[in-house]
Amino acid sequence: MTAAVLEVSGLTVHYGTRRRRRRALDGVSLSVAPGETVGVIGETGSGKSTLARAVLGLVPASGGSVVVDGEDVTGHNERQWRALRRRGVVQYVFQDPLRSLDPDLTVEESLVEPLLVRGDPREEAARRVREFLGRVRLGEELLARLPGELSGGQRQRVAVARALVTEPRLVILDEPVSALDSANRVQVLDILKELRDSGVALVFISHDLGSVAGTADRIAVLYRGELVETGTAADVVNRPGHPYTRLLVGSAPTLRGAPADRAERARLRAMLDA
Repeated sequence: MTAAVLEVSGLTVHYGTRRRRRRALDGVSLSVAPGETVGVIGETGSGKSTLARAVLGLVPASGGSVVVDGEDVTGHNERQWRALRRRGVVQYVFQDPLRSLDPDLTVEESLVEPLLVRGDPREEAARRVREFLGRVRLGEELLARLPGELSGGQRQRVAVARALVTEPRLVILDEPVSALDSANRVQVLDILKELRDSGVALVFISHDLGSVAGTADRIAVLYRGELVETGTAADVVNRPGHPYTRLLVGSAPTLRGAPADRAERARLRAMLDA
């Protein structure tokens, strides 16, 4: 059996002080295999972004463990995390690419930077940049442009290329298509589907079950910091077990035809609030 690229076990994250502590994640366990896309869905405040930040070492775990590519990173200090990031093992794609792309660097400079940090020769880095720009369906004429000179869809594809150029084992995408129009959303989702063949493990975080369902192999549903349901994309969409998952499916008309009526949604919400 192939070892998981990401193994999260019993992960708990608390924010605040001991007297005023807020639970953001409570005992979450999740694994992602090479070449697998796992969608993590939930509404705002469910713990999706906290999960991503904990995996990346940006927030400390209060309990449980995180193993990335066989390395237990739960207690890593900043020096250890810096070394892991420089190797390009794990990469992160933000919802807004302007947060991850330096506005003063050209597309080429942004894409070359992680390769030079890793120690690649400049000529080899330049070759790889052109290769990966093509993989995200962008032309070389964009290399000299600044992020502000690109469309939103182009910027997001540059951000994806920047995450992929080091050939990481794991890529975490936090709401990668939520700010895009429908045409650019389809393009980015198609690119993510193609990545399955490259062996990279993807964690696709979103509040939109419709976008995740057509891209992910498995789906994990977070509700108020707890993992309430996991399964194949087909099982979660067609046979949702938890009331919150049923509410999500019923609210997504692209998945099951017309959305669930207001009374049914109210009934499910009452079950969750009980």
